[in-house]
This record gives sequence, C-alpha cells and structure tokens, in this order.
Amino acid sequence: MTNDARDRDLGMNRAITRRDFLNGVAIGIGGLALGSTLTGCGRFGASDSNPAQDRAGYNPPAGTGMRGDNAGSFEAAHGLRDGTFWQNAGTAAPTDGTYDLIVVGAGISGLAAAHFFRKQAGANARILILEAHDDFGGHAAQKQLHAGNRLLLSYGAQSIESPSLYSAEAKGLLADVGVDVQKFYHYYDRNLSSSLKLGSGMFFDRETFGEDRLVAGFGKIPHRDFFAKAPLSDAARRDIVRLYTEKVDYLPGLTPEQKKAALDKTSYADFLTKIAKCTPEVVPVFQTRSHDLYGVGIDAISAFALHDEGDDYGYGYPGLDAMLGPSGDRGPHKPDPYIFHFPDGNASVARLLVRSFIPEAIPGHTMEDVVLAHADYSRLDRAPSPVRIRLNSTVVGVRHDGDPGSASNVEITYTRDRQMFQVRGRRVVLACYNSMVPYLCPELPAQQKEALAYGVRTPLVYSHTAIRNWTSFQKLGVFQIAAPGCYHPYAAIDFPVSIGEYKYPSNPEEPMVVFMVRTPCQPGLSQREQHRVGHVELYDTPFETFERKIRDQLARMLGPGGFDPAQDIEGITIGRWAHGYAYGYNSLFDPDFAEGEAPNEVGRKPFGRIAIANSDAGAIAYMDTAINEAYRAVQELSHYRGA
Repeated sequence: MTNDARDRDLGMNRAITRRDFLNGVAIGIGGLALGSTLTGCGRFGASDSNPAQDRAGYNPPAGTGMRGDNAGSFEAAHGLRDGTFWQNAGTAAPTDGTYDLIVVGAGISGLAAAHFFRKQAGANARILILEAHDDFGGHAAQKQLHAGNRLLLSYGAQSIESPSLYSAEAKGLLADVGVDVQKFYHYYDRNLSSSLKLGSGMFFDRETFGEDRLVAGFGKIPHRDFFAKAPLSDAARRDIVRLYTEKVDYLPGLTPEQKKAALDKTSYADFLTKIAKCTPEVVPVFQTRSHDLYGVGIDAISAFALHDEGDDYGYGYPGLDAMLGPSGDRGPHKPDPYIFHFPDGNASVARLLVRSFIPEAIPGHTMEDVVLAHADYSRLDRAPSPVRIRLNSTVVGVRHDGDPGSASNVEITYTRDRQMFQVRGRRVVLACYNSMVPYLCPELPAQQKEALAYGVRTPLVYSHTAIRNWTSFQKLGVFQIAAPGCYHPYAAIDFPVSIGEYKYPSNPEEPMVVFMVRTPCQPGLSQREQHRVGHVELYDTPFETFERKIRDQLARMLGPGGFDPAQDIEGITIGRWAHGYAYGYNSLFDPDFAEGEAPNEVGRKPFGRIAIANSDAGAIAYMDTAINEAYRAVQELSHYRGA
C-alpha cells in the first residue's frame, strides 16, 4: 500500500478539528508558520491597544492541534538562550506603575505564590502575574474537545497525588479555594471498568516484536496464560513469567541495606539481564514502562527507584519484591488511591485559584461548578483588580534598580504583542523554569546560575484524541493499553469522573477522550542528555506527524474491535511540553549531594528582592512541591513587608 493510500485509510484527509490558537483566533494548521513569525522577537511596532486575551472569543482551552508550548511562547526565550534576542528587541516602554509583587509564571506555583502573598499582605495588595503562554495554569491548563454534540474535558496535569501526605500549607491552599479531596471517593467511579469487564492490555507492535497483537487480561488471567499469547520467544515468556510469579532473591547473602544500595546503582534493564539473568529479549517488553514518570526508559532509571516509585497503571516492575519488600502497584510511598482527579486534571485547581483572585473572571462558588464555568479572559488584566494576570507576555529581564542588598524595586522587562514593556515590583517571585532564570537575571552569582542550569526538564507529550464512541475498547475488553514499542507507549480511555454538571461518558456508545503519552528520548545516554535530545525532537516535530502516529497506532491496536480512524476520530489535541516535568536526581548519573548543596537547593536561594518558586526548586514533579516552594519563596520575601 502506498503512503498516500495508507493516509487515506487513516483519515489524514478528514476535516477533524485541527485548530491552533494564535492571538485569540482559531487558525488552520497551515497558519502555524505565520504564527511563529508574528509572535517572534523581531523589532516591535506600535502598541496594540487590544491585547489578544481581551478579544472576543479568546478561549485557549478550546484550541486543538498543537498546544502546550504554543507558537509565540518560546521564541523570545530561545533568543535569550542563543544570545540573539537583544539585537532587535527595541526599547521597553514603562507601564503600570509599581506592584507589591510581580510573579513570573502563571502555573500552579506562580498562582500559589500570589495566593500566599495575598494571605500575608491583604486582599488589596497589588499583584501582577506575567505568563508567556496563551493560558494560565502552566502544565495544568484545561483542554476542551468536542465530539458530536458533547464537550469533553482533558488535562495537562493529571491528578492530586496522595493528598494525605500534603504539607499543612498545601492542604490549606486546597481548602482555601474550596477543594475537598474526600468528595472524589464519590465522584470517581472505581467500579466502572469491572462492571463493563474492562481490564489492562498490552499491544505488541510488528516493528519491535514481529507482528501486531493486542493481548487483553493483564493481571486478570494468570501471567503464564497472558504471555503465552504474546509474540515472544519461549525463553522470553519463561523469564517474564518467572519474574512475575517466583519470589526469588537475586542478591542472596546481602543485607537489606546492601541490596538497596546495589539496586540503586543498577538500571532496571541491567537488573533484568545481569542479575535476574533474563534473555535480552525481555528488555523491550519493559523498556518504555518508565517513560510516563521519568521520561526515559529502564536503561536510565535504577531498579530501586522504579520499585520505590511504583507503576500507577498496575503493570509493575517484577522481580524486585523478594529483595526490597512488596511495593504494591503504586510504590510504598503513595498511600492514597489514584482517584483525586478533576475532569480537566489540576486545571480546576488553577481555575479555583484564579477565581479567588478575580471572581468575575470565572463565575461560580464551588469545586463542582468550576469545571464547566466559562472563563472570561478579558477580565484577567483589568486595572480595578488588585490581582492581574497578563498572558502572552514573555519576561526577558529581571534586575534590581540598584544594589541588590539595598534596592527598593525590581525592574521586569517583558515582550508582548511584538513590543517591549517594563514594569516595577517591590518583590518578585520567579515561578518559571530554573533553566531560564540565569538568562533573566544576569546579576545572579555564578555559582547560583550554574546550579539553576543543572536540572534538565523532561520533554513530555500528552496527546488527547476525541473519538466518536469507545465500543472498540469494550469489545476488546480493555480500558488501558501498554504499547512498549510504539510512538506512544501508553493509551487509555479517560478517568471515570463525574462532578457537578459534567458527566463521564460511561456508555461505550458515547464519545470519549483517549489519552496517550510520549516522552522522546535516546537510550544509551544519561537522563539529562536524553532530555536535551528530546527537547530538540519536540520542537522539530510538526502536528501532522503526531496525527499520523496517533491514527496509525489506534488503528492497529483497536482495529480488531472495529475502530476506524478515518471515521471515529473527531479531534486531536497535542499537549507538547518540551520542558515538562521538573528534573529529579538520578542515582545512576548524579552524585550524592550533601544536604544543602544539591543544585535545586543552591539555585533557589533568594537574591535581594527576588525569590524562586517552582517544582524545579524542589526537584520533584508534583503539584504539592510546586505549592510548597511557592510558600517558601513568599516567606523569604516577608521581611520586605510594607517596603
């Protein structure tokens, strides 16, 4: 079959929703190149008196196609990195007067910083939040898709992980904005899959395993029976079944602490082949299982770390329990079920924070009604409001107006609508990526700049596809599929959550969102180097490639259940985050830093009237880390109260 014929079968010629959002206007996919030029960092022209977020119809959540790092959100930052930005930047125009606090970044950490500062300084404190992207929430921005006449919500950040372990400050923030996590025990339907006899499957692709085959029933039927259906050699089947069913101590003679230390310096891939003595044919079955949490494969993550973190999807990392103790499906440090999930993920937390600052922007009063509340973006940046959120605004300079030890203000320079602006703040919280901070603050000490640049964020893609119905999943008996050799190594129907007026499409005849994850990497390199390779790949990959890969993979996995990609796909949103998860230290590649000397600890030190708040500062990619670091940053600036 020719490529053109295959594309027709996949539906690449079908008129699905492929809109992208640029300056408040939905544009066709062919407008992406124009968007990149219009929002780049050339010489800025006359003032635009009608910013994009104030225009009628501005609704970034409804933008499909390539989302996440949208065109216009990263060009100026890349210019700073490459040393070319200031060549054509022009002169910055002063604006707005002086704020009590300026926050750089409207993700969860930036919004949390504004929340904590208001609690200290009072509701009338003047706060400006500057955000480079076209929406607030950072990775936790809401996604909206339509299939038939139905609105489907999806997410960029999935869930509130283990809220019972949250700090008092993080729990307090959730309570302040109206989140009662206990309600999810009612809103999340934990019985849906079993009631429909849906389970976990694995898809073995022909490129990796010799033929396309979906095997259903993982964890429900004996492992021997499950892997007997897989296109694997007899030796590989025997070894995998042994790992799952036999409690073998592969490190006899070592104490528990010695075993932990040994496995902390051994990749899971090496554990499989060198310690558990499995055939190398086993490795591809597990290689991409760690992608969702770490962004790299089992060649670059220690066996101990994988056992300790667990696998949220229930497939697990077998062979370790006899040496390290049972981990359960989700690791020993996650006591709560994985159910604390709004239909738009943590976007509802971001929206509740924005509502608390600017009630007229997001109507309603509860965690239930915020899910479907329509955000009026034109209300986010109005002069009467003490808190203002300015989107499409990339900060390019942060500098004290004198010696950092005695300066009374910090000057912030940012680009918006092809112009340069400057605004002043008595205090500044940088809630952007650590890697950007050295370029924004050239006056920082060299040691701090080096520390801030150490961690390399994980490139991450959450793909969401709206399908006409999900009867193919039902017929095949699966709700989630691990696909270890595929472009997207994991796919699942959306989480079964109904809250307020939003009802989960629990009937297979109804439209559904299919979630797929991709973290581009290159096995054989260190984790940080793999992430750098992935950054380049994501920026170089057009939407058309993602669409073709999604259509092809869903057709091959679900085709035996009657899925037709040309007929059944109604919309695709790609959540592309080249700088996704915060970097967590890797025992295979990073040294054992002394307390207080880890790069995130050195990098987050306050500098004059500037504090740093983000998940990078905690070196953990979870929402409570972002909130905790925001609280710390605001406390570090508290001695400037009233100044």
